[in-house]
Amino acid sequence: MPNEIGQETLERLIRDYRPYTKQGAVAAYIPELAYANPHALGIAAAGADGSILKAGDADTSFTLQSISKIITLMVALNDCGPERVFSKVGMEPSVDPFNSIVKLETLDHKKPLNPMINAGAIVIASLLSGGGSVDARLQHLCDTVSRITGRSSIRFNEKVYESERRTGDRNRALAYFMKSTGIIDSDVDVEKTLDLYFKACSLEVDCVDLAKIGLFFALWGKCVESQTDGTCSTKEIVTPEIAQIVTTIMITSGMYNHSGEFFLKVGLPAKSGVSGGIVAFSPNRYGFGLFGPAIDAAGNSVAGVKMLEELSRSHRLHLVSPH
Repeated sequence: MPNEIGQETLERLIRDYRPYTKQGAVAAYIPELAYANPHALGIAAAGADGSILKAGDADTSFTLQSISKIITLMVALNDCGPERVFSKVGMEPSVDPFNSIVKLETLDHKKPLNPMINAGAIVIASLLSGGGSVDARLQHLCDTVSRITGRSSIRFNEKVYESERRTGDRNRALAYFMKSTGIIDSDVDVEKTLDLYFKACSLEVDCVDLAKIGLFFALWGKCVESQTDGTCSTKEIVTPEIAQIVTTIMITSGMYNHSGEFFLKVGLPAKSGVSGGIVAFSPNRYGFGLFGPAIDAAGNSVAGVKMLEELSRSHRLHLVSPH
């Protein structure tokens, strides 16, 4: 059994790996994200016993960006079922950048390769288009995140949303192309779908929130709730089967086109966002939330990935391990 993670472990990770923030850069192509401190670095760990540890800039708020894709995928699977979802989006990893249009034009089935690239996430957002306004559907997502994290309310960052909306022409191209090929249904309002997508990416969290989201998937769709007597219980939000699907997609596609390398070195299901956030987890044990806005060319936090590599190695967390 791997040794337990302590407060001193997280503080050492922050101290040892903060210099790696100099090797990345903030995601300036979304103008509002360019204001982030490139040297910020935070980490939190949530245990199955209800414990929470954090270090560094763990209380700093940031937007989910592509981490929102695991939430929208989970909600779509819960609302529509896997058959409907995967009739519109594939299950295969991508070697192309997350905002590429190439495979949409060249593959015979025209489906996005997976729900973690932008095209796939936009399709997933279109599946949430029935029954209510954009704000009502966004609230459905916010309520889900609130239940998982235990926060009374989850809000989106208006400035980041506006920044994404103004600069989102590539995403508009993806969406309208997919509507032209029938992947997005003909009765779907593309602009409303994009609005939902941009707002979901702009939801604000911190490292502790991400750690709790990670723990939720680590416990196969259950969130930990503290009781008045000091004990903890779990409450199921989605079925283990849905959590398993999302977990598998995270392993194959959660770290953009570096997912294979990441799983080889770290061996944990994870999802990153270009704001610098990473959610990861050790099944049945821990959820992790990291924040380091200096990202690499693929869109992953440079220092965040390095911390997860060290954590996996030192605590033998890799899912494919001889130990």
